[in-house]
Amino acid sequence: MDEHRALIVFGALSQETRLRVLRLLVVAGPDGVAAGALADQVEVSPSNVSFHLKELERAGLVTQRRDARSILYSAEYDALSGLIRFLMEDCRSGRPEICAPALAAPCCRPGEATCK
Repeated sequence: MDEHRALIVFGALSQETRLRVLRLLVVAGPDGVAAGALADQVEVSPSNVSFHLKELERAGLVTQRRDARSILYSAEYDALSGLIRFLMEDCRSGRPEICAPALAAPCCRPGEATCK
């Protein structure tokens, strides 16, 4: 991930509803969640959550897919991993031991044994 892309991602995450939606999608896993259910969970209107989902999708943090009459949204784990790598990549120069614990932490997808 380059700096320009990171700024777009951080811009998308700098709003409370979007951050809450993304965190719910991370917990939901690859099966995803319908927009209406997300709206209920974050206590906003369906049109409001749709606006925020569009911003998260534009930033590459969520994907959507159709399932019958519903549109399901899922977290884009590769993009989240890319953001973490972007933030941590400079630890390799200078004093890598400072970042070693964070870089060694297991990354996982929901449902994997090490994921809580």
